[in-house]
Amino acid sequence: MFVTPAYGQEAAPADAGADTHAGTEVPGNAAHEGGGFPPFDSATFASQLVWLAITFGLFYVFLKRVIVPRLGTILDTRAGRIQQDLDQAAKLKGEADAAVAAYEQELAEAKARANAIGQQSRDEAKAEAETARKAVEAELDKKLAAAESRIAGIKAGAMKDVGAIAESTASAIVEQLVGKADKAAVAAAVKSAG
Repeated sequence: MFVTPAYGQEAAPADAGADTHAGTEVPGNAAHEGGGFPPFDSATFASQLVWLAITFGLFYVFLKRVIVPRLGTILDTRAGRIQQDLDQAAKLKGEADAAVAAYEQELAEAKARANAIGQQSRDEAKAEAETARKAVEAELDKKLAAAESRIAGIKAGAMKDVGAIAESTASAIVEQLVGKADKAAVAAAVKSAG
């Protein structure tokens, strides 16, 4: 085994003789002088139990007075933070719910306004269409009356011309058949026939 010179050599005492040597060996009887491993030595059980009770008691008092209060403070602080976070989350959830309700209310109002505006526009369009229809009907009635009066004038003119044409035609037929025709008699005959 490799041993470094710093740990492997021991300084020789000043009064040591020639039979002293440096080394790392442990004398064979030094480890076993007490009869074995000291914690298992039955002669030291009583003192070990006393020291165990003293150590446990001191450790218990240290835990009770120092560690447990600190842990309690830490747990209380964390519980307070968690409660604050839960309260804050509940507050924000309430605000979000209120915002959603306000949004839905505004949306419903906007839809109602849009429907009202649409209905108003439809009613106005119907009124305008009805007014326009009545104006067109009035214009058509005027045109129809004018056309009927023109037709009546044309018919009257045509009837007047028919009478004159009938008189001239009857006169021509009578002249062809008889010779000479009396115009007053032909006109009276056409009037009585028409």
